[in-house]
Amino acid sequence: MSDDPRSPATGWVELRVWRQFLAVAEELHFGRAAQRLHLTQPPVTQAIAQLEQTLGVRLFDRTRRHVALTPAGEALLPEVRELLARAQALPVSARAAAAGEVGRVRLAFVSTVGFERLPTWVRDFHAQSPGVSLELVEATGDVQLEAFARGEIDTGLMLHSPGQAPLGLSHLAVSQEPLVLAVPARHPLARAPRVALAQVLAEPLVMFPRRILPSLHDAVMALYRGQGLAPHIAQEAIQMQTIVNLVWGGLGLAWVPASVMQFRRQGVVYRQAEEFEPQGRRRVVLPACETSLVWRAGEAGEPPPALRRFIDFVRAQVQG
Repeated sequence: MSDDPRSPATGWVELRVWRQFLAVAEELHFGRAAQRLHLTQPPVTQAIAQLEQTLGVRLFDRTRRHVALTPAGEALLPEVRELLARAQALPVSARAAAAGEVGRVRLAFVSTVGFERLPTWVRDFHAQSPGVSLELVEATGDVQLEAFARGEIDTGLMLHSPGQAPLGLSHLAVSQEPLVLAVPARHPLARAPRVALAQVLAEPLVMFPRRILPSLHDAVMALYRGQGLAPHIAQEAIQMQTIVNLVWGGLGLAWVPASVMQFRRQGVVYRQAEEFEPQGRRRVVLPACETSLVWRAGEAGEPPPALRRFIDFVRAQVQG
C-alpha cells in the first residue's frame, strides 16, 4: 500500500492542492493559475495530474490551446470554494472559541430565578455574546447535582441556605433573600401585613422535600425545633408554583423565597413573620436563602472559555 497521502488508498488531499485546483478552474489557464499562485507552471500541472489520479476522475479537458472543466470538475468547484473558505475561517473561529465568543453553555436553574432575573440575563447575554448559545433546563438542586455528575450541564443556578453552597463545586453568590409566608387570602393571618411567629408555628405547612433543598429544609426545621415544636407538614411538593397552588387549596401555609412573590396566584397573599419568640421579645433569626451560580472547574482549574464568559457576565450583573 502506498504511503503517499494523496494516493487513492487514503483519498486525502492537501489544501494547497485544492488551492491549485481552484486557481486553474477559475483561470482556465495553467500559466495564469501558476502566476496567481506565485509558482512556476510545472508544479501546478503535476499537482492537478496527481489530484485526478487520487480522485480517479478527470477534472479538466485540456489541449495546447484550451482548458475546460469536465462535469466532475464543475460539480467539485463550489465545494472546493466552500472548503477553502471554511479553512481560511478556522483560525478566526479558533481564536473566538478560545476567547469564549462562540460555544455552548448548558444552564440549569431553579424556578425562583425564572420569575425575574433569568429572562433579563438571557436577553442581555445573547445581546452581548450572540455566538454563545444558552441551553436552559429547569431543575431542582438534587437533579442539578446528578446532572453535573453525568456531565449533562455546565452550570446551574441553585438555592441553598446562606453560605451552604454545594460542596465540590465552584460558586458565585447571586442573591440573598428572606423566606416569606404564602398564605391563603381567606385565612385570618392574611389580614395583616405581618404575622406573629406564634400563630405561624401552629399552622400546617406545605413544604419542599429535604432531598431537593437540604440546607434550607434544615433551616426551617431548626426554626420550629428552636421553639420546642415539630412542624406539621400537611403536604410536600417540589416546584414552588405547585407549593403556592397547594396553599391556595387550603392545605397549609408555606415558607417560600421572597422572589416567589413575583408569582401572582389569585387567592394567595405573601406575608412576613415577626422575628420574635412566641413567649417574650427575644429576636429569632428567620430562615433566609441564597441563590448561587455553581459550576465544575475544568481539568486546568478553569472552566471552558464560553462558560467563563457567562460566569463573568453574571458576576458583572451581581456587582453592578
